Amino acid sequence: MGEAVKATDNQLNTSAIREQFPVLEREVNGFPLAYFDNAATTQKPLSVINALTEYYSAYNANIHRGVHTLAEEATTAFEQTRAAVRRLVNAREAEEIIFTKGTSEGINLVAATYGKAFIGQGDEIIITGMEHHSNIVPWQMLAEEKGAVLKVIPINERGEISLDEFNSRLSGNTKMVAICLASNALGTVNPVKELITAAHDAGAVVLLDAAQALPHMEVDVQALDCDFLAASAHKMYGPTGVGILYGKRRLLEKMPPYQGGGEMIKEVTFARTTYNDIPFKFEAGTPNIADVIAFKPAIDFINTIGKENIARHEHALLQQATAGFQQIDSVQLVGTAKEKVSVLSFNITGMHPFDIGMMLDATGIAVRTGHHCTMPLMERFAIEGTVRASFAVYNTAEEVDRLIRSVERIAARVKK
Repeated sequence: MGEAVKATDNQLNTSAIREQFPVLEREVNGFPLAYFDNAATTQKPLSVINALTEYYSAYNANIHRGVHTLAEEATTAFEQTRAAVRRLVNAREAEEIIFTKGTSEGINLVAATYGKAFIGQGDEIIITGMEHHSNIVPWQMLAEEKGAVLKVIPINERGEISLDEFNSRLSGNTKMVAICLASNALGTVNPVKELITAAHDAGAVVLLDAAQALPHMEVDVQALDCDFLAASAHKMYGPTGVGILYGKRRLLEKMPPYQGGGEMIKEVTFARTTYNDIPFKFEAGTPNIADVIAFKPAIDFINTIGKENIARHEHALLQQATAGFQQIDSVQLVGTAKEKVSVLSFNITGMHPFDIGMMLDATGIAVRTGHHCTMPLMERFAIEGTVRASFAVYNTAEEVDRLIRSVERIAARVKK
């Protein structure tokens, strides 16, 4: 194989960025860690780690209900994160941001509240053939319960959907369109602005799964005009166990609560209960206070570098890896859409993805293997799974070159 195409790191000071991530200092199996499992979860900078420690050591208290100093400090920090999320996605107001456990819970919340209230017998729900299980199963459950119809937009060999195919499935019965902004298994970026416009013209509402998009690209909910958007903190340098659900106020106010308990109420008697205003109507019980607070430094980290700079850096790494893999005869790329985030899925002829992943791990390279919670997508390509390398702002051209060389050596073994 010829020399791998190299990206340059001179757009960002990657050395300074990497110094903020303690885990990147470690070795795995005697080799420096090269972490390419960012689509599953990103590593955390010291600012996030320190925020967790500071909350528990300096002002641990429950929020919204106390008048003492610690409670007020915790409440302020918690709500500062909500405001930061509002700015990140450009929601009209902070009250349109609901904290969840993650993307999956956000989608389930919409299916279990808006879906049950406004989708009925014979109504239609549209998804795509590249969706994560968390954007398939809740709609299947709802369709089965309500007698609704689930329609799927097929994808082509490149891993792209067609606007014509989408429009052919829209009808006057379409009530919900739930689609990923970017595919976790292929990296495909969907033309969601056009899809949203068409869906609205048909009278449907649109939910975007932005778990793989929000860490990598600018997402403006007002410009897109999406009705709901779900994402996860842990995929964007934040803690696990925290997600966000954006919803338009007029829709959130019409939706019944997701869970009952403290905080989501205004008044409770044994005769009846009146519910709290949004967003608190959907945040029953004591939330994940520490991790929500620690999510703000992750957002600050992204904003300091800039989404445009992050996207440019990650795209260069994706181009480098793609070009390198294309020079290895036995490597098949899965997902070659024109518009992609920094996800590269591949297989090697004659090898199982798990075996490839284990061989890469033996040299300190972390990738994800399997079906990536997209089993219908794998069936579409008639494969069991893939090896997925996904890039983040702290990855370097040298690491990608190391990945290419390692895959080349593994592929050479098969030939023998």
